[in-house]
Amino acid sequence: MEREVKTTCPYCGVGCGVIARTDDTGAVSVKGDPDHPANFGRLCSKGSALAETLSTDGRALHPEIHGKSVRWDEALDLVASKFGEAIAEHGPDAVAFYVSGQCLTEDYYVANKLMKGFIGSGNIDTNSRLCMASSVAGHRRAFGSDTVPGCYEDLELADLIVLVGSNLAWCHPVLNQRIQAARQSRPDLKIVTIDPRRSVSADLADMHLMIKSDGDVALFNGLLAHLAGSSAFDQDYVSAHTIGFQEALEAAQTRSLSDISGETGLPIAELLAFYRLFETTDKIVTCYSQGVNQSSIGSDKVNAIINCHLATGRIGRPGMGPFSLTGQPNAMGGREVGGLANMLAAHMNIEDEAARDRVQRFWKSPTIAARPGLKAVEMFEAVADGRIKALWIMATNPVVSMPDADRVREAIRNCPFVVVSDIQKNTDTAALAHVLLPAAGWGEKDGTVTNSERRISRQRNFLDLPAETRPDWWHLAEVAKRMGFKGFDYERPAEIFVEHAALSGFENDGARDFDIGAKAQISSDAFEAMTPFQWPHREGTPEGATRFFANGEFYTPDRKARFIPVRSEREERTSKDTPFILNTGRIRDQWHTMTRTGKAARLSSHLAEPFVEINPADATELLIGKAGLVRLENAFGSVVLRALVTERQPRGSVFVPMHWNDEYAANARVDALLAPRTDPVSGQPALKNIGVKVSPADIAFYGFAVVASRPERLDAPYWAIAKAEAGWRVEFGFDKPLDDIEAWCRETFGLWDRGEHLAYADGPRQQQRHGFFDGERLLVAFYAAPEPVGVSRDWAVKQLGLRLETMRARVAILAGRPGANQMDPGATVCSCFSVGVNQIVGAVAGGCHTVEAVGKQLNAGTNCGSCRVEIKGIIDGCLRQAAE
Repeated sequence: MEREVKTTCPYCGVGCGVIARTDDTGAVSVKGDPDHPANFGRLCSKGSALAETLSTDGRALHPEIHGKSVRWDEALDLVASKFGEAIAEHGPDAVAFYVSGQCLTEDYYVANKLMKGFIGSGNIDTNSRLCMASSVAGHRRAFGSDTVPGCYEDLELADLIVLVGSNLAWCHPVLNQRIQAARQSRPDLKIVTIDPRRSVSADLADMHLMIKSDGDVALFNGLLAHLAGSSAFDQDYVSAHTIGFQEALEAAQTRSLSDISGETGLPIAELLAFYRLFETTDKIVTCYSQGVNQSSIGSDKVNAIINCHLATGRIGRPGMGPFSLTGQPNAMGGREVGGLANMLAAHMNIEDEAARDRVQRFWKSPTIAARPGLKAVEMFEAVADGRIKALWIMATNPVVSMPDADRVREAIRNCPFVVVSDIQKNTDTAALAHVLLPAAGWGEKDGTVTNSERRISRQRNFLDLPAETRPDWWHLAEVAKRMGFKGFDYERPAEIFVEHAALSGFENDGARDFDIGAKAQISSDAFEAMTPFQWPHREGTPEGATRFFANGEFYTPDRKARFIPVRSEREERTSKDTPFILNTGRIRDQWHTMTRTGKAARLSSHLAEPFVEINPADATELLIGKAGLVRLENAFGSVVLRALVTERQPRGSVFVPMHWNDEYAANARVDALLAPRTDPVSGQPALKNIGVKVSPADIAFYGFAVVASRPERLDAPYWAIAKAEAGWRVEFGFDKPLDDIEAWCRETFGLWDRGEHLAYADGPRQQQRHGFFDGERLLVAFYAAPEPVGVSRDWAVKQLGLRLETMRARVAILAGRPGANQMDPGATVCSCFSVGVNQIVGAVAGGCHTVEAVGKQLNAGTNCGSCRVEIKGIIDGCLRQAAE
C-alpha cells in the first residue's frame, strides 16, 4: 500500500521538512515538504539522496557482546551491572555518556534524566560540544540564556547578510537558496563573507574578507570602535537595555586600524569598506558557524559579534540580529534538554541551586548532579587516565571526530567497559565496543528535533525497525529500570515529549526562555499530528513565529543584556617544523563521518576521496604535482591525502574535509592532527588553525580500480574507496611498483577462482590496464601507472552496470575512456542529477551561456543549487576561451 509520511531531514541544523513516500514494493522516495516553514519544499543534494542511504548494509541488527550476537536481556543486564558496579566502587563520576546531535530530543531527554537525576553525575556531553558550545557560552554571557534571537525569515528581510566562518552554500544549502531567492527579488541585498579561504559562498558575495585564522575578534572589535563614533550607535538603546558598553569599548580600542590590519591580514581600505557598510545598513543579520565556534577563542568571537549588534540596537527586530547556524539536526534539541555537561534540562543552569531543586522535584529523582560534568575533551582525557570506568557512546564516532583522535581511540580501547549504540557496526568507534546496541536509524525513529531557528518538528517513522534494532531512548530506559530507577516506564516517544514539555513550563513564570508548556497535555494522536512550531509556546498563548528581545528585555537578573569585553589575542600556531595552517570543514555532499552519506553513490561522485586544498605556489615550491598524494603531519599524527591545487586556498594554509575515516580511506582521519586545545569558557575544541608540515607522500606507483564488490581487505600505503552505482571505485598509492599486477588483483579483489582476464601494458610509460570479466559483466578494472592515473573515472564507474556483450566492448574497458560513439560525462558537477563537466561544456558550446540555460537543458543546478557557482565558472571559462 502506498503511503506518504511527513518527517524531517537528519542532516544539518536547517531542519528541512521531507515527505517520504513508500510504494507497494516497499521502495522509498523522498521530496521536500512544500508546507514546512524551514525549506518550503527545497532540499539539498544530501536530503535529495536520503532514500539511497536506507540499506541495511553494515547495519548493527542484533545486540552484541564482544562481537557475538546475544539476546537483548543479556546485553542490557550487562550494561546495567557494569555501570552499577563502577558507580558503587568509584562513585557516580566514574561513568559517562557521550551522545549526539543525531539523537532525537526524546533520546537526549532520557539520557540527561538518567545521568544527572538518577546516577547523579554531570558526565553527559555531546558531539554538539564540537560545533556550537561557544555559541551557547556567548549567548549565556550576553543574554543570560542560550537564546537564538531571530528566525530564518530575517535572512529574507535583511539588507545585509554577513557570513562569518560559514560556507553557507555547501553547509546549509537550503538557507543559501532562500537568500539567493530573496536577492533575485531584491537585488540591493548585500552579502559579505568572512573566511580564510575562498569558499563557494564567497563567490556569491559582494565582498569577501579573506581574514587570517582567528582574526575575528580583532575585526569585530574594530567594528565596535568604529560604530561607537558613528551615527549607527544607538545610545538610547544601550543606556536602557544593556550594561558594560564602556568596558567593551575600551577593550576594543586597544588596537589601532593598523594593528587590526596586521592581525586580520586585511588591508585598511577593506576594513573601512566593511565597517562603513555595516554602519550605513540598518537591517543586518550576522550569521556565524564553525569558523567562529571551533576555536580556542570561539566564545569571545561570538560576543564580539553580539557586541556590535547591541551597540546599534540591531537585535530582535525583523531582518536583524546575530544568528548562530547549528551544524546538526538536533543540536538545539540537545541544548533544550540539558545534553551539555554544564547545563540542566529546559535551559536551566546546573550551577543554580534553585534550578537543581526544581528539576529534582519534577523528576522525583533520588539525587541531582551538583556541578557541571566533564566536557567532551575533558571526558576523553578522563577515559584515558582511568577516571572514567564505564562509557556509553550514542550515535556518534569520536574516534574520527574528536581532536587528537589517535589518543581518543587508545583511550576508548583501554576503557574497562564501553557501550556503543549505533546504526552501523563497522564504524571506527563501534569496533571498540564491549557491548554494541543496535539503534534505530532515520526512517525508523520517531520523535522531535529542533532546528537553528528554534523550530520543533516531528521526525516520524515510515519504516519498520529491522531485526532487533530499537530506539536510543528505549536502550536508556531499559538500562535505567535494570539499575533500579523509577520514572522510566515509557512506552512511546509521545510520553517523553509531554514530560519534557511539562518540565519546560514547570514553575516558569516567564523567567526562562525555553517554554513549550502548551504541549504538556497533548495526546498521542495530537503528538502524531503535530506540525512544526517555534518555541516559546507557553501555556495559554497562541502558536506562532517569535523573535526574542524585541522589547529590549533579556534573561539576566536585571533583564539587561551584557556587553562582554574581549581582547584580540591571536596566537601563532605555526612553527619552523609545522609552517602551514590547517583548516578543517565540510564538503557539499558528505555528512560527518559518512556513516549515512557514504552509502549513496551519487554523493561520492563529486569528491570521491579525501583531499587537501593547497595554493598553486605552495604546491610548486613543495614539488607537489596536480593530483599528487600529500602527507600532512605534526606531533599528533599524520594523514595522506590527494592534492587539490587551487587558488581558493591562500598561501601558507591548507584545507582538509573532516569526513573520511578508516572505513573509507587508509589514513585520512584529519582530526588526528588536531591538538586537544579548547576554548576556556565553552570547552569547545579548536578544530581549525593548527600547524602542520606538508610534503609529497612517498608514493612511487598509482592505481585506480572499479570493482563490482567491495574488497574485504585493501593492502596499500594509500587507498580510498567510494560507493559507485553498481559497485565501488578505489584509488591506490604504492611505495613501489607491483611485481605481478594480475596476481595482486586476484588476491585483493577475491578473483582466484574466477574472472576472464584481459590486459594491456605500455612498456615505455610503465602503464598497465587489467580487466576481469564474468561473461558480459565487468568484475574489476584496474589501471596502474607511475603517476596519478589518467582515466575517465566517471565513465569507468558506469561500465560496472553495463552488459559488455562483445570482446570489443570488453577490450575497450582497458582504454579507460569512451570510444568515439560514446560521451564521457566528465567529473561530476551536479550530484543531484549526475551531470558531468563535459556535458556542461557541451551545453555551453551549444549556446547555453547562463546557469539557467544549462539548467533548462541538463537539469544541473535546478535542485539544491549548490553547484550553480561551479556551473557559472565552467560557463565563464568556456566563453573566455572562445573569445581568445
